Amino acid sequence: MTKRAYNFNAGPAALPLSVLQTAAEQMTNFEGTGMSVMEMSHRSENYERLNNETQGLFRTLFGIPDGYKVLFLQGGASTQFAMVPMNLLPAGKTAAFVVHGAWSTKAYKEAKLFGDAVTIASSKESGFKSVPDLSKSALPDNTAYLHVTSNETIEGVQFDAFPETGEVPLIADMSSDILSRPLDVSKFSLIYAGAQKNLGPSGVTVVIAKDELVDKSPEHLATMLRYDTHAANNSLYNTPPSFSVYIMNLVLRWIESEGGLAGIERRNVEKTNLIYQAIDESEGFYRGHADAPYRSRMNITFRLSNEDDEKAFLKAADAAGFVGLKGHRSVGGCRASTYNAVPYEACAALAEFMHDFRRKRQ
Repeated sequence: MTKRAYNFNAGPAALPLSVLQTAAEQMTNFEGTGMSVMEMSHRSENYERLNNETQGLFRTLFGIPDGYKVLFLQGGASTQFAMVPMNLLPAGKTAAFVVHGAWSTKAYKEAKLFGDAVTIASSKESGFKSVPDLSKSALPDNTAYLHVTSNETIEGVQFDAFPETGEVPLIADMSSDILSRPLDVSKFSLIYAGAQKNLGPSGVTVVIAKDELVDKSPEHLATMLRYDTHAANNSLYNTPPSFSVYIMNLVLRWIESEGGLAGIERRNVEKTNLIYQAIDESEGFYRGHADAPYRSRMNITFRLSNEDDEKAFLKAADAAGFVGLKGHRSVGGCRASTYNAVPYEACAALAEFMHDFRRKRQ
C-alpha cells in the first residue's frame, strides 16, 4: 500500500482512512444492490433510507433539538451567503455581521446585495488576529439576524463562545469547524456548512435551521433558492449530490465511533497543542498569526522569522511528504489545517519536523 501523505489541505481536506476503505469496498455494490450509490435513483428506497439515516446521525451527534430541519443542499457555503439574506432579510430589516476574516467579509458583502447590512464589530484594523469584542456592540432595533463565522480558515481565528442575541436569530457559517466540538445548537436559528472540511467531500452543504425560518420563504424567489422548497421535499426536490451524502454518512458514523463530539474535541486539542507548542517554544523563529485566546483548532496559521526561511521550510516540508502547508494566496505564510480526520500522528510528525527545521536553520 502506498504511504498516505501528511494531508494538511484546507479543503477539500483529509478524510478518515476507514471511510475511504469502506467506500472503496462498496463502490460497485452498495448494500447488495449491485450498483454504486452514484448509479441509483434518488427516488429509490435505498437512497431515501440513506438520506434519512444521515439526517438522523446529524441530529444525534450534534444534539439537534426538535423544531429544526436538516437540509442537504448544493452550492457550498458561498451560495448560503446569498440564500440567507434572500430568504431571511425582508425590506425594512437589517442584517448584522461580526467580521473577523475573509469569509465573514464575503458573507457581509453578499448580504448587502440583497438588503441593508451592517458590521457591528470587526477585527480588520488589527489584521484579523482575533474575534472582536462584542461587549460594547449593539444590534440595530430592526435587526433581522446576527451572522457570525465560527472559524476563519484563512486567518486561523475561531469563536470560543458565541454571543447571546435574545429574540434576534443567530446565524452561523460553521463550514470549517462543524462537528469538531460539542455546541448548544438551540442558541442558533440557522447553521450552514460546506462538507469539504469536516463532513466529507465537496458537493453537499448542510443547513440546520429552525422550522419557522425555512417553512415559508418569500414567494418571489426562484424555486431552487427557497429553503421551503427543500424542506418540503426532504432535500430531494431535485437530484441530490448522492455520493457526497453517502460519504458524509460514513464520516458521521466514524465520528460516532470516535466517541462523538466530546471524543473528537479531545483529539483535536491534543493534536493541535503539539503544533502550537512548536510555535510557542521557537523563540520567534515561528510566529503565530492569531492572538492566543482566539487560535483555531482547525487552521493553524504562522509565519517564519524571514522570507528565506519560509520558502525553505515549505520546500523541505513538501519533500518530506507534508501537503497543503502553504498559506492562502491572499495572506501568504504557512497554514496547517488540522480538521477532524487529520490524525494525531500527522500533527506529531509536523511538530517534530518544525523542531528539526529550526535546529538546522538557527
